[in-house]
Amino acid sequence: KLFNTEMYLLDMTAIVAGTQFRGQFESRMKGIIEEAKALGNVILVIDELHNIIGAGEAEGAMNAANILKPALSRGEIQIIGATTLSEYRKHIEKDSALERRFQPVLVEEPSVSETIEILKGVRGYYEEFHKVRIPDEVIEAAVRMSERYITDRFLPDKAIDIIDEAGSRANLRNVTLVELEELRSELKKVQEEKENAISADSIEDYQKAADLKVRECKLIQQIEELERKNREPVLTVDDVAHVIESWTRIPVQRLTEVEAEKLLNLEERLHRRVIGQHEAVGSVAKAIRRHRAGFRKKKKPASFIFVGPTGVGKTELVRALAAELFETEDALIRLDMSEYMEKHSVSKLIGSPPGYVGYDDAGQLTEKVRRKPFSVILLDEIEKAHPDVFNMLLQILEDGRLTDSHGRVVNFENTIIIMTSNAGTSFKSAGVGFNRDGYVDMKKKIMDVIKETFRPEFLNRLDEVIVFTELSRDELMQITDLMLAEVTAEAEHKGIRISYTDRAREFVLEKGYDPKYGARPLRRTIQRYIEDELTEQFFVGSIKPGDTITVDADENGIRFVNTSGALLGDGSHADGSGMLLTDGSHEEGSDN
Repeated sequence: KLFNTEMYLLDMTAIVAGTQFRGQFESRMKGIIEEAKALGNVILVIDELHNIIGAGEAEGAMNAANILKPALSRGEIQIIGATTLSEYRKHIEKDSALERRFQPVLVEEPSVSETIEILKGVRGYYEEFHKVRIPDEVIEAAVRMSERYITDRFLPDKAIDIIDEAGSRANLRNVTLVELEELRSELKKVQEEKENAISADSIEDYQKAADLKVRECKLIQQIEELERKNREPVLTVDDVAHVIESWTRIPVQRLTEVEAEKLLNLEERLHRRVIGQHEAVGSVAKAIRRHRAGFRKKKKPASFIFVGPTGVGKTELVRALAAELFETEDALIRLDMSEYMEKHSVSKLIGSPPGYVGYDDAGQLTEKVRRKPFSVILLDEIEKAHPDVFNMLLQILEDGRLTDSHGRVVNFENTIIIMTSNAGTSFKSAGVGFNRDGYVDMKKKIMDVIKETFRPEFLNRLDEVIVFTELSRDELMQITDLMLAEVTAEAEHKGIRISYTDRAREFVLEKGYDPKYGARPLRRTIQRYIEDELTEQFFVGSIKPGDTITVDADENGIRFVNTSGALLGDGSHADGSGMLLTDGSHEEGSDN
């Protein structure tokens, strides 16, 4: 039946275009049907089939669908239409008479092996267009990488686009092609001028033709030489990986030596900001290396719960990780779970359901991950979240996917999910952070509370529950140095250099030391005793850009010494005595 059958693509736009009078569109459609009926061996193909529902419709006029129905029911014409599932549901299913006249055929997404065969079939077109060579391994890499990392599109479309863009990049790198094109253009121009000169009769034109012939030979020689040197660039797997990385921001290129060294030294780099907490830093660094090297379970994101007392560096570690991976802390997706304590607020994560206010707005979690699939997600104070939040997290932690309110599947496979909690840290233990037995005892108590607070199916899906230790005095001293370095850096922006004596460092640690509250009291101590006094002296004019200040301490408190050796005060002491800041009050002191 299909022997000698001809297929014609019906352009509905061309049929509708230019119809000025009532009946003109119907006349065109009728003519097409009559011609197809007369030929008998014609199959009409209509792309975007749903357009026939409204095509040509006007007051008192018939649309294309109603014109085609009688001919279809009698079997006088044969039509193949193509449309998407959503358009089919919106338009064609509503017209049951039209739907009945078609046989629905659902075209599934091809498998990886089928897509590889499809790409091998179209490879020649892209090789010719981009002037590159595309090996089999590049086609296989494009299909497998696109299937894994690009989740919002379908095969073979996304794999073809990757090959197309990678070929374009390789073509742009080949500068010899531009030179060849310029020489060929010049050769064509010389040949035309030579032909014009030969057709003329004058002696001058013959001389000109001879000169042009010499020029033509030189150009042909240059072109042949360039063609010998210029071999078609070969597309590589790295080209494909670069395209996928530019689309998704997920690092999929081969590890360079520099990047490998950075990943191997990730613990050391994180410890520049996070003092102590070796177990937590090590676990996170291992998860990052597993992800980057590809040795991990597919679909499942890396997930941790950080449990520990306040002020020991749980959130700071997450910030440091974001800064190391993305070179900015702003890349961190941070959600405070105190905003999701009520049942009605949980929908903000995936977007409001249909019929509710804010349905058109995207989910606060799903949209950010959809735009940046490779990111660190911080869920702060997770124990405060409504139980429905944990129901969502179960699916994310197991399958790495979540469907938003618009029906889009968001992929969490390439994220790192870190939750923080203070659950169980109210137990008193004199040994925490100072001897191992105390830490083990505290960890056991905290794990018991964690098991009571969170459901077993939730804890079972986590990679690790990491208990942070309280900070020792030595670790707090290192944190003090880091915080003082921040003050120094801020002052240097104003042209003021600051140094600290050991006595000043000890003073800050003594005033801010509280194992119960961690490192946060140190920040308040530095603000109260150093930053406030610096600010006051700066406004008074005692400290100016270009000054070098030494921060010292004695039994009376913190004091600031300028390069001249004089204490800095409010300028009212003629004998050079300054203002000493002690436990919150100003006392007059000498400059000894």
